[in-house]
Amino acid sequence: MKRPLWTRRSKRAILVAMRQVLATTQAPSSPMFSQGVKAGPFVYVSGTAGIDVATGKLAGPTIGEQVRQALTNCEEVLKAANATLDDVVEVGVLLADPDDFAGMNEEYARWFPIEPPTRYAAKLGAVIPGVLVSIRMTAYVG
Repeated sequence: MKRPLWTRRSKRAILVAMRQVLATTQAPSSPMFSQGVKAGPFVYVSGTAGIDVATGKLAGPTIGEQVRQALTNCEEVLKAANATLDDVVEVGVLLADPDDFAGMNEEYARWFPIEPPTRYAAKLGAVIPGVLVSIRMTAYVG
C-alpha cells in the first residue's frame, strides 16, 4: 500500500530542515560537492586535499605538509558547523601512495594526540597530479 502523499512530503520537509549545507571561504570548495553537511547531530566533512586556499595550490610536495593542510581544511569546515576536532568520531584517510602511511601517521598524531577518533586508511583511487592525501571526517555535536 502506498503512503499518503502528505506523509511523504512531511518526511521530506523534516529531512530538509535537519540538513544544513556548510560553506566556508577558509577551505577549498567545488561546485561538484558540499564542503560539509550538518544533519541532525552529525557533521559530515567531504574529503579534502592539502590545498592552501590562500594560494589555490597544494601546501607542499611532502605527505606531512599535505596532511597538515588537509586537516586544517577539515577543521575550518567543522568550525562552520560550530564543531571542533574534539567532536570528530571518524576520520577517513585516502593515500595516493600507501608507503606514505608512516609520514601521514606522524602528522596525524599531532592533531589527535589522545583518545583519537576511529579511522580508516585506504588507497586513493583517483590519480590527481601532486595530490598525496584526501581526508574526510564525521563529527557528532549532540
